[in-house]
Amino acid sequence: MSPTIFRYRNYRFYFFSREEPHLHVPVISPDGEAKFWLEPRIELAVNQGLGATELNELQCIVGERQNEIREHWQRHFRA
Repeated sequence: MSPTIFRYRNYRFYFFSREEPHLHVPVISPDGEAKFWLEPRIELAVNQGLGATELNELQCIVGERQNEIREHWQRHFRA
């Protein structure tokens, strides 16, 4: 199971239900996918196929919506 947190343009921000406990958010689009750590700071963990401009934009979106991501994380993994 991989619940969607939100969508932005053609990107889907989501979680894997059985993944590592370190706070992060995967992002997928038709062009590729990435994973961003949220702790200790927001940074790119993995990239497959996305360009630098896209990654910078996605990292900004993660930063802007990090509280929402954290709330979803806590609800999902503490349930």
